[in-house]
Amino acid sequence: MGNITKTDINSLTHSKWRCQYHVVFAPKYRRQIIYGKIKEDIGKILRQLCDQKGIEIIEAELCPDHVHMLISIPPKYSVSQVMGYLKGKSSLMIFDRHANMKYRYGNRHFWCRGYYVDTVGRNKKAIAEYIRNQLQEDIANDQLTLKEYIDPFTGSKNTKA
Repeated sequence: MGNITKTDINSLTHSKWRCQYHVVFAPKYRRQIIYGKIKEDIGKILRQLCDQKGIEIIEAELCPDHVHMLISIPPKYSVSQVMGYLKGKSSLMIFDRHANMKYRYGNRHFWCRGYYVDTVGRNKKAIAEYIRNQLQEDIANDQLTLKEYIDPFTGSKNTKA
């Protein structure tokens, strides 16, 4: 991570902190095509949500099948609170902004269930394993819960999602 400078440390009247986390999360297997088409909008949504909670995005990258973010989280929030907020709110915002997806894909779950978090730099091997496992788990779950959705605009059934 390098040397810590005064600009890396945030403070309030009685406390100082440097709570930086590298988080990685992925869209559900069946959402990857949509994710690829609206990556720019997803980036804007994540920035907006971070701004609302005072979460600083130090570095972020929207990769072909996952999101990397190096974020500084105020100590009043836990990592799990922040991840639940980012993934939950962004899912709702994505489906609101792209309403046609709601009918094609049935539910409002956009992201895989889990996430990867590290307090130090990028661990490429662990991240690759996380993404591989998430996608395999998601594909398996899809096979168990595959449903047919009817598009209200065309009336046609959609079994490919």
